Amino acid sequence: MATLGIPQNTIEILQKYDFHFQKKYGQNFLIDPHVLEKIIAAAEVTPDDFVLEIGPGIGTMTQYLCENARRVAAVEVDQKLIPVLEETLSGYQNVTVINEDILKIDVNELAGKYNGGKPIKVVANLPYYITTPIIMGLFEAHVPLKSITVMVQKEVAERMQAVPGTKEYGALSLAVQYYAKAEVVANVPPNCFMPRPKVGSAVIRLDCHKEKLVDVKDEAFLFRVIRASFHQRRKTLSNGLGNDMSLGVTKEQAARALGRMGLEPSVRGERLSLEEFAQLSDILCILMNDKDYSNTL
Repeated sequence: MATLGIPQNTIEILQKYDFHFQKKYGQNFLIDPHVLEKIIAAAEVTPDDFVLEIGPGIGTMTQYLCENARRVAAVEVDQKLIPVLEETLSGYQNVTVINEDILKIDVNELAGKYNGGKPIKVVANLPYYITTPIIMGLFEAHVPLKSITVMVQKEVAERMQAVPGTKEYGALSLAVQYYAKAEVVANVPPNCFMPRPKVGSAVIRLDCHKEKLVDVKDEAFLFRVIRASFHQRRKTLSNGLGNDMSLGVTKEQAARALGRMGLEPSVRGERLSLEEFAQLSDILCILMNDKDYSNTL
């Protein structure tokens, strides 16, 4: 089978199967071999690796993965692409195509079946409208992950690797960095895709932490505190936390907790690091559950 990274080969296969792009799946196929090679290099795919690819499309990147990895599982939601993949990947014995929604599949089971439960690598050109649910779904399911190397909307990639004090920094930055070290490895212009997206893209690599960077009393509560802190970005942290009824924290408790950390009640969420949010979360847990202790703060 001809290499699909070359545009004319992509056009030929699409015409052969009379394939029409579906907006609901966010389909934009890569047609630049240099970008594909960059992704494979950034993911550091080796002959020992089992790779999970999300959204293989017509198999453009899958071909590259099959050439470099021990085993590839490609999860594709669009049933119309399955016959296409059967043809474009017919020359490879180390790939399994799964016609499922990645958000509904048990990736832990896949890791067990194909990699003995050892950490896997995820490589994907993700549909931009569900990038965050897919990545966070993998993290929150505690899938054994070594790294995630994905093509995403440039703006989202910048938010994932953002640091405190920048306008890009927010709940997504903290959520991703809780689980992994984020690094943008390449920017990709619209003309590298078919059809051309309206936004710029970037390849980001997420190296998963072997050990947690922070320990907290209640992980779920930490993420609720983070979300509340950025829900109304212009508000002070004490107001933002106090205004979130689902959190159960008063403005007074929030101000006390911040004071305990040596921070003013007027501080905004964008100023706090992951470690500081972990500290804030733990203090709030104590304040909400121990009235005697709260009186000492």
